[in-house]
Amino acid sequence: MKVLVTGHRGYIGSVMVPILLKAGHNVHGYDSELYRNCRYAPGGSMTYVPTTRRDIRDITPQDLSGFDAVIHLAALSNDPLSNLNPQITYDINHLGSVRTAKAAKAAGVKRFLLASSCSNYGVSGQALIDEEGELKPVSAYGSSKVLAERDIALLADESFSPVYLRPATAYGLSPMLRFDIVLNNLVAWGVSDGKILMKSDGSPWRPIVHVEDISRAFLAALEAPKEAIHNQAINVGQTTHNYRVRDIAEIVANLVPDCVLSYAADAGPDPRSYRVDFSKITRLLPAFRPTWDALSGARQLYTAYRTAGLTTEEFEGPRYQRISHIRQLLGTHRIDPELRWAPAAAVAQRSLAASA
Repeated sequence: MKVLVTGHRGYIGSVMVPILLKAGHNVHGYDSELYRNCRYAPGGSMTYVPTTRRDIRDITPQDLSGFDAVIHLAALSNDPLSNLNPQITYDINHLGSVRTAKAAKAAGVKRFLLASSCSNYGVSGQALIDEEGELKPVSAYGSSKVLAERDIALLADESFSPVYLRPATAYGLSPMLRFDIVLNNLVAWGVSDGKILMKSDGSPWRPIVHVEDISRAFLAALEAPKEAIHNQAINVGQTTHNYRVRDIAEIVANLVPDCVLSYAADAGPDPRSYRVDFSKITRLLPAFRPTWDALSGARQLYTAYRTAGLTTEEFEGPRYQRISHIRQLLGTHRIDPELRWAPAAAVAQRSLAASA
């Protein structure tokens, strides 16, 4: 199958592409490459595929001509980054996603897989929530994903089959590693500082899923019969992998030698708390067989960080924190307030790409 992956050089995309290739698919990428300089060598090598270097806000049907499927990963990822400029978040995550879906449909693409999020559930309490549960996003990121699902669903018909995959919070190594997600961050603090200071009481629930397992879920959805998944939302993860944040912290503290776990004096609850039911993906996508859990993922990260000699300055710096990186690009005027490459930076970007 000929597949276009948007955001293919991001945290998830750089793991997903080789998995798709290994399964025999012909993969092309589409990415504005805001994070080009964020490579994390201990996370593995990058797999290069033919690429269109462009913003999804400019995508056209011509860009998607000849593809059988689109996997749409490109987005401003996570709550802090989305809150930096909520309108830009909606422009990219909502309107940009709808534009991409419309372009795909116009180009004759049959299957469209949207990377949505379990953040859509926001504040759902103690009970397990499934795909039919009420969506209560608490950030621009979550709201933008809800709106994208809603509007792309209106495009579904016999010739265009969208699917909305809602991964739990990701973790695990990647060539484009992020340190601003919970398990990756906690292991980094444990390795570099020997301390984990919790700024909340750790009581909220979070489902988590390894980036490789997310990639395998997209592969399973790509290859599934249309009638099994057409125009449906599917949570990506495992029901047994709902953890309280403090439980994740304790797993890390017990793994990293001499690591001390403590709580800030003013630590209070984080309002975002959701426990997610993942039974639907087991029913609809039997080819999806996740292999990771929090402990094995923490071990993978610990080994990589320790071998690389990770420092606090490195993981807290702008290279691996998405919001810090964007602020750095804005501060140096390499991108404009719309998060587009500034003209001079765009020329330099193309030169770098040509020499890569």
